[in-house]
Amino acid sequence: MKVYLILVLFSVFYVTFKTYTEVDSQNDHTIGPTLTNVESYTKATSSEPTRLNKEEDKVGDISENAQRRSTILRLRRRPMNDGNEPKTLALNLATKDLVRIQTLHRKVTEKRESVSIQQQNNLSNAFIASLESTKDDFSGSIMATLKSGASVGTGEYFIDMFVGTPPKHVWLILDTGSDLSWIQCDPCYDCFEQKGPLYNPKNSSSYRNISCYDPLCQLVSTPDPLQLCKVENQTCPYFYEYADGSNTTGDFALEKFTVNFTRPNGKEKFKPAVDVMFGCGHWNKGFFHGAAGLLGLGRGPVSFFSQLQSIYGHSFSYCLTDLFSNSSTSSKLVFGEDKELLNNHNMNFTSFLAGEETPDDTFYYLQIKSIMVGGERLDIPEQSWHWLSESAANGGTIIDSGSTLTFFPDPAYGIIKEAFEKNIKLQQIAADDFIMAPCYNVSGALQVELPDFGIHFADGAVWNFPAENYFYQYELDEVICLAILETPRHSHFTIIGNLLQQNFHILYDMKRSRLGYSPRRCAEV
Repeated sequence: MKVYLILVLFSVFYVTFKTYTEVDSQNDHTIGPTLTNVESYTKATSSEPTRLNKEEDKVGDISENAQRRSTILRLRRRPMNDGNEPKTLALNLATKDLVRIQTLHRKVTEKRESVSIQQQNNLSNAFIASLESTKDDFSGSIMATLKSGASVGTGEYFIDMFVGTPPKHVWLILDTGSDLSWIQCDPCYDCFEQKGPLYNPKNSSSYRNISCYDPLCQLVSTPDPLQLCKVENQTCPYFYEYADGSNTTGDFALEKFTVNFTRPNGKEKFKPAVDVMFGCGHWNKGFFHGAAGLLGLGRGPVSFFSQLQSIYGHSFSYCLTDLFSNSSTSSKLVFGEDKELLNNHNMNFTSFLAGEETPDDTFYYLQIKSIMVGGERLDIPEQSWHWLSESAANGGTIIDSGSTLTFFPDPAYGIIKEAFEKNIKLQQIAADDFIMAPCYNVSGALQVELPDFGIHFADGAVWNFPAENYFYQYELDEVICLAILETPRHSHFTIIGNLLQQNFHILYDMKRSRLGYSPRRCAEV
């Protein structure tokens, strides 16, 4: 089920002139029919870029007569692959994300294991210190290549890795919403189909099992908590299950991971890290779209990023191109502190919530204050943005590379949806055939004027997005739909998915506990 989602270049709409700032590597200035949002802007005089200004930041409410701010969504007709069907892809993306939310919800509502977070960190920190010897001549930042999963019908991104000695090439799903990295291993008693042969630990001289009695074994969940270690040399079993029934079970072990990095000068550099904790899966079920496994970049102690901070530093970043860019365009993942990125005057920062302010040590939590649509700050109850301790640590806002779409809980979602419907004067169509809403007929148009959308954080930071990041185009139907969905009623999560993050350089600066974001032509990074 291969399809191409058409998300196109955006331009900021100035009230007197139309000026376009492109976010990809092309410089297309095609002029054509524009479907406008409102009939006239002749009374407006401001020509400032679309962002929350200081006056608005001080005022809690914006008047009904406030200037409506808009942006341009340019509609492009890309070649379609055989069998592509946008409706099918949209359904797949939404279904996968909804299932993922169930997993995230369950993870933070389940009771803590007998090992506390502090105990886990102590165990992991002692182990991580032993990796310092592999630091050798590392300095600065090193870049890896990410591949879009669109060609295999998924909204996730894949990283190019090598595992073992001699190194075996694998593609792993990149996931900031989980900690444990795992791959399918031979013998595989029940596995999903993947591209390329399975990794066999017996063929690797650098593979080492973790004993069931090793304190590190307490860092993972076991298939059967009642099944105690029976023999001294018994391996450490692990088990992880997703809400849709997908799961992985196998041996918790140590192995050498080598990332195929590309230095700024374009030269390849293979950077190994020995004794990385990972899951060697012998029973794996689910839909992982041809990947060999998953690379966890969460905040927890067993994540790939947490284990290797002593080598690569306390930050990583990525720049995601349009999910449906052509195959010659790649996204980038950067490990280490990028001074040029930190000094970028377009880089904005918002703080991560501290560990004691959040119900889970894996996710990257942010604190939203308000939402802006069409230049108006929406009247959304403040409790919509907080996790609810009285409901088993439910809710809060996380940024997640493994989710494609963006989700808001009720009543925030309903208010946001209503604001878009109020500000868009295009022909709205019934959403019965589309999983997203509202939807609009854009037949015959080359570009469409839409209201701006932005997130205002509690620390004063503002994140404004181009229209292609929050509108989905059903090309064959000449329809666009708001690519924001409601979080299932049992959960209060707000999730900033990877579609909203595209063509921004996203920095996870854990040394300063903050998220950075800057508009960027990611294809040029």
